[in-house]
Amino acid sequence: MRDVPHKARSAAMRKARGSELLVSIVRDKYLYFMLIPFVLYYAIFYYMPFQGLRLAFMDYKPFLGMAGSKWVGFDNFAEFFNGPYFTRIIRNTLLISLYNMIFSFPVPIILAILFNELRNRKFRVFVQTISYMPHFISTVVIAGLVVNFLSPSTGIVNILLEKMGFDSVYFLTKPEYFRIIFVIQGIWATAGFSSIIYFSSLMSIDSSQYEAAMIDGAGRFKQILHVTLPGLLPTIGIMLLLGIGNIMNIGYEMIILLYQPITYETADVVGSFVYRLGIQNADYSMSTAVGLFNGIISLVLVLTANRISKKISEVSIM
Repeated sequence: MRDVPHKARSAAMRKARGSELLVSIVRDKYLYFMLIPFVLYYAIFYYMPFQGLRLAFMDYKPFLGMAGSKWVGFDNFAEFFNGPYFTRIIRNTLLISLYNMIFSFPVPIILAILFNELRNRKFRVFVQTISYMPHFISTVVIAGLVVNFLSPSTGIVNILLEKMGFDSVYFLTKPEYFRIIFVIQGIWATAGFSSIIYFSSLMSIDSSQYEAAMIDGAGRFKQILHVTLPGLLPTIGIMLLLGIGNIMNIGYEMIILLYQPITYETADVVGSFVYRLGIQNADYSMSTAVGLFNGIISLVLVLTANRISKKISEVSIM
């Protein structure tokens, strides 16, 4: 009998929470209504395709469908791990991601700091607008620009090399140059727009901290070192965690547009390999298995990085 008041209180609390939720939904009904398209988008394009992951464990035949295709368990994964391309695509994916983390990741931070140091507002807005523009250019257009700039006959890079007395080089057929080209075009295309996040964080730093630093005799460089960078650290930490989670997910669209069979040695990554398997070779089971493997590795990486970051500092994404 003693449990009766406790159960009654619990029921009353649940009823009160349900009433509060109903009131908040009615009050913010227009906000929930605006949320519907995004929920539908993720449900249709991200969650409904989950059922297709079964292909990774089948010898899928399009004419037989999922119901008629043979179940093979982990054979597709074993074939991928023991295949001739496993080491190459994992190595290329990790190396290109590492180059991006070393060279591409700091550029938006530096840009945001430089924008913050510009005192002429009109000039700052002009420079920011110019740096943002490449983000809105189609990947295909950017790839076309890269091909034109590096053309062995009419490309501006080779024209300059010839003016300086060097022989022209067909860069896109040289495996040793592919990663450098990919990283440089990525910096040009994304650095400006990516700096928005860091610049927004800089705007939230209390101006009194800069004033206190000036009173203590700190110049512009020391203000950046002791006020600006510490203010950016939480944002840098979050973006670094997200970057680690995307180590295995390189922008394969640009790679597909730029690479050639002769450069597969250094250019072929997980995404481009899945594209060739699924789209060009119609090997849907193997491509799904490779994609699932890639997704699991990405999940493990981001969870591990988040846990380490949470233990070392207060920065985490969950």
